[in-house]
Amino acid sequence: MYYSAIKDCDIANGTGVRVTLFVSGCTNKCEGCFNPATWDFCHGQEFTRETEEEIFSLLDHDYITGLTLLGGEPFEPENQRALAPFIREYKERFPKKNLWAFTGFYYDKELLVDGSHPRCEVTDEILSYIDVLVDGRFILAKKDISLIYRGSSNQRIIDMIKTREKGEVVLWNEVQATN
Repeated sequence: MYYSAIKDCDIANGTGVRVTLFVSGCTNKCEGCFNPATWDFCHGQEFTRETEEEIFSLLDHDYITGLTLLGGEPFEPENQRALAPFIREYKERFPKKNLWAFTGFYYDKELLVDGSHPRCEVTDEILSYIDVLVDGRFILAKKDISLIYRGSSNQRIIDMIKTREKGEVVLWNEVQATN
């Protein structure tokens, strides 16, 4: 897997101050994408053990709330396979920090559906670690700059903890999350 950037002090892609990993590779290729260079699976730098350690070092501060994965597309199968062991270790090292992920794939219509493009042998494991999932392709005609943590009105912010508890999609509520 390759990645295009690591942000060490991101306040735009989830709550609090975050470390953000922008992975490379995306087959969605949404019109109006804010980061089309990351469609190429070989864009940027190779994601290595040294990269993982760099991210873990950036996360090892009390003021960092958590890690965010976006791209490109973290849920491309080849990216999932590279991210699964990294995410597992992240959750072991930092059990009190949260994990946000952004995907152009729909949680219940694609990520959970056997035989769909993004679903692979590690999808369920990765989903089990995510606290908040922003899903849905960016649709330029539905672009709305007033929305928090998403670019178009079709995209959802899913509270994955409550979704796993209830067995159905529960949307994230910013007011409850910050109180």
